[in-house]
Amino acid sequence: MRKLSLLFSLLLCVTLTAQDKQLSLEDIWASGKFRSQGISGILPANNGSNYTAITMGDEGPEIATFSYKTQKKIGTVITQTQARYEGENLSLYGYEFSKDEKKLILGKDVESIYRRSSKGHYFVVDVASKEIKPISDAEKGKISHPTFSPNGKKIAFVRTNNLYIVDLNTGEESQITTDGEWNKVINGMCDWVYEEEFSFTKAFFWSPDNQYLAFYRFNEEQVPTYTMRYYKALYPELYSFKYPKAGEKNAIVSIHIYNTVDKQMVDAKIGEEQDQYIPRLKWIPGINRLCAYRMNRLQNKLELLNIDPSTGDSRVFYKEESATYVEVTDDLLFTEDGQRFYITSEKEGYNQIYAYHTSGKPISKLTTDKWDVTSVYGLDNSGYIYFQAAAIKPYQREIYKMSTRSKKLIRLTPENGYSTADFSSDFSYMIHHYRSANQPEKVFLKNNKGRNIKLLEGNEDLANKLAEYNLSPKEFFTFTTERKQELYGYMIKPENFDENKEYPVFMTCYNGPGINRVNDYWEGANQLWLQYLAQEGYLVVCVDGRGTGYRGADFKKCTYKQLGKLETEDQISAAKWVGKLPYADANRISMQGWSYGGYMTLLCLTKGADVFAAGISVAPVTNWRFYDTIYTERYMALPQENGKGYDDNSPLSHAEKLEDPLLLVHGSGDDNVHVQNTFEMVEALVQANKDFDQFIYPNKNHGIYGGNTRLHLFSKMEKFLKENL
Repeated sequence: MRKLSLLFSLLLCVTLTAQDKQLSLEDIWASGKFRSQGISGILPANNGSNYTAITMGDEGPEIATFSYKTQKKIGTVITQTQARYEGENLSLYGYEFSKDEKKLILGKDVESIYRRSSKGHYFVVDVASKEIKPISDAEKGKISHPTFSPNGKKIAFVRTNNLYIVDLNTGEESQITTDGEWNKVINGMCDWVYEEEFSFTKAFFWSPDNQYLAFYRFNEEQVPTYTMRYYKALYPELYSFKYPKAGEKNAIVSIHIYNTVDKQMVDAKIGEEQDQYIPRLKWIPGINRLCAYRMNRLQNKLELLNIDPSTGDSRVFYKEESATYVEVTDDLLFTEDGQRFYITSEKEGYNQIYAYHTSGKPISKLTTDKWDVTSVYGLDNSGYIYFQAAAIKPYQREIYKMSTRSKKLIRLTPENGYSTADFSSDFSYMIHHYRSANQPEKVFLKNNKGRNIKLLEGNEDLANKLAEYNLSPKEFFTFTTERKQELYGYMIKPENFDENKEYPVFMTCYNGPGINRVNDYWEGANQLWLQYLAQEGYLVVCVDGRGTGYRGADFKKCTYKQLGKLETEDQISAAKWVGKLPYADANRISMQGWSYGGYMTLLCLTKGADVFAAGISVAPVTNWRFYDTIYTERYMALPQENGKGYDDNSPLSHAEKLEDPLLLVHGSGDDNVHVQNTFEMVEALVQANKDFDQFIYPNKNHGIYGGNTRLHLFSKMEKFLKENL
């Protein structure tokens, strides 16, 4: 009996020890120990029955073909051993098939340009023979966005701001444009501000019949230049690029259509106004017409143009206007015959799906409830439209399908949490990516009725590792501000929480337009950082104030022309509410944020100096005059028209109100939110004779990462909190 008791005690001790491990910043930011697994490179096959993905085979990484129905591997497209050229490996990631799936594009030596753009050396692979040929001579330089024509006989690409087409049968390379020049003219790729704010970088598109290649041309000669210093050599290098700040001149954008048969070029008639945006361009199937989105500079008017590729003539077939701004999304679907289209709009208060004839005549409104559609996946041949929505809570996502005829709505993902999907080409199957606040990603195969067929990835190893740590759950809550506004938030309580103790508070926020930080999903390293702070004895809190998304247009757009004002009020209200909790120390409430969140932190520490005790601002905007045209003017209008709105809520205007410890952090190579923002804040604080801490990461961009950079940054933030809270 005593032996059994001793054995039980030893087992209990081992169990408690195993479940009581402590997180370290090295584990989170330097080891990759908690990296979740997923399925990379999923592409649906044309037949609707199979898909390809990057997996680990007998010879290492490979692109393999799998059956949706059996989930068995049915073939290997190419292995890493086969994907070599002149003794060097080609990257399997980012692969692209020709439409007939007989050819494949792979790259090597691919380097990033900005957030989404890149360039590299690319190759065509014959899937059957595994023969590999370079798309273009490497000595001519790296290329961007090699893209097959629909029939797979040609590839278009961009090199040094010019557009090229190579004939795969003859190897002949044709230069389509000749006026491309750095910081002057760009053909076939986006300028910096389109890439960042309209979220695309490839700016050319093959017509369905292979005859035409439509492309953007950016004349950016009149756009002011921004210059950054890179400290990599004996003498710092200067990097200059075109960056239009709020109120300044944009590039002049034009659309051109190249006829690959007669080698002629026509200009699309997109209007005489040069100060406008073309945020999307796509071909209409069935009728072989080009569709262009056209917006005015204030982005409160949207028109869809139907363009004849042979003449460039256009007509408007859809219009939308707003008293604030119109959102640009990719949620535009045309039927295969080109006679109807589906589009999402917030014009009636929530982002809903509408059906129209291509003539512009309305057909019906499909979704009618008071919730937001967040992404549209596509249409099947049975008349069902598939989409993602925030129908239950603004911090959750579900996948639905709806009959475009009966409007019957079917939820395909009953799990509460955050769901995204990859569908087969005929929408018979769905690869369901699911995660929740306290659950790393799981990947399921489902049919189009929502029935689980197989668990593809459960991240069991990661779940077992996490179980060894005494992690506190992310708990969601709501509270009502003194302005009678209900807000959503989450809380992570300290390890071994005692409601009779008072804990210091670490608030983290973003609160930018339409962007939520309160989400029911696993956030990886960022969430483990918050768990680390909870283990160190902090009460972690995050609140989404007014201006955030998925609660209807009015809630999101109420910050129009006054960014920072209402959001700061709400974060201060949240801090006061938290401070009244019996287990929170109201005298030790801190705020931390990055980018827009860094901007919010500065406003909270100045406007809310009597509420917050310390703050960490990373890569902040400090005056919207310093940020780009598209983003800033969408929410603030032009500074020439709304100067007061720009200045009233600039942290620079409130520097004298700072009373508590502040850590300012920025990367000197930030092409997005320029380090100028932090330097201007430093000057304002110095002139107000305020003490603060500052740290600059040389050459780092807006993400501030690489090597041990994240470990260093988060160690510095932790040290600051311990010393000042």
